[in-house]
Amino acid sequence: MAPKLITRHIAVARGRSREAASFLAQMDDQSRRLLADLRGVTTAELQWQPKRGMNTLGMLLAHIAIVEVYWLQVAMERASDAALKHVLHIGGDDDGIPLPPTGSPPRVLRGRTLGWYTRLLARARKWAKRTVRSWPDTTMERFAVRTRRDGAKSGVSRRWILYHVLEHEAGHYGQILLLRHLYRDRGRSPASGRRK
Repeated sequence: MAPKLITRHIAVARGRSREAASFLAQMDDQSRRLLADLRGVTTAELQWQPKRGMNTLGMLLAHIAIVEVYWLQVAMERASDAALKHVLHIGGDDDGIPLPPTGSPPRVLRGRTLGWYTRLLARARKWAKRTVRSWPDTTMERFAVRTRRDGAKSGVSRRWILYHVLEHEAGHYGQILLLRHLYRDRGRSPASGRRK
């Protein structure tokens, strides 16, 4: 009997920009995988901080949503904390990232469940899809000027912004998986794997 063929595919939604739709389809796949790997996570685990100044799972999930909306607002040259709050109902600093060396997670995330974070991520993605749907392929080279917190200005293309949002989520996905391992292994002896 021949082995079953396993196929992998990223379906691209119809829209004005096939390229932008391709990025969004890849982002959808990352989000689907991330949420699948978080099945069964507890509120305690979402709030767990390995030590002061370090991110929690919840902080990272909020950060992923904030960054997605923020950068697409940069692309539209409409980035502001008020615009971000309008979409997500939390502000740009409500993820607590970056924390000071002895910082603890922000209060706004205290007691939040995976369901809350899932809805936050879904709001960000729904807004992203609505925003990007109107971009023709010819606008992927369009640059927006962003003023950084230190006052420096940088020019970024729409293509780079979509790439950045995708690689940003993928990078934090890896960090989230590492935090899950650390949470499960907390209190174990590194040499034996047994609890102390």
